[in-house]
Amino acid sequence: MTEASGKRPSHTRNARRRSRELALQGLYQWFLNPADVGEIDAHIRDAPGFDKADQAHYESLLHGTVNHLQALVDQIQPFVDRPWAELSPVEKSVLVLGTHEMNTHLEIPYRVVINEAVELTKTFGGTDAFKFVNGVLDKVASQAREAEIKAQ
Repeated sequence: MTEASGKRPSHTRNARRRSRELALQGLYQWFLNPADVGEIDAHIRDAPGFDKADQAHYESLLHGTVNHLQALVDQIQPFVDRPWAELSPVEKSVLVLGTHEMNTHLEIPYRVVINEAVELTKTFGGTDAFKFVNGVLDKVASQAREAEIKAQ
């Protein structure tokens, strides 16, 4: 963070955003064809622009999400108005990615996690999917980040 503004330098924000985009692409591939996540990871690491990503954050998001998928789905499902199988691969990917990030990266404010998930959905998802993702992750945050929300 910079001393004067209290904000992260833009290259740090951009590197994290890139890591989320790449992790989302990996999860999307994995949902469509549940191959070995290591193969998907290797493919993504060869993608142009991978060097601009926060690689540790990317690894945490991709592997952490896959490794804890059922717990994440169980955490999300009460806030979803339809069966998990009916969600698009982008919606599934963004929801589990955002929930995992909210659970494990407490250094990132929950509002940033939600905003980043909404932006990913606007870029990669259906027309109004971002509204759905925003609503679900807001409810997930009410439990996952209860103390943070109360402190505000």
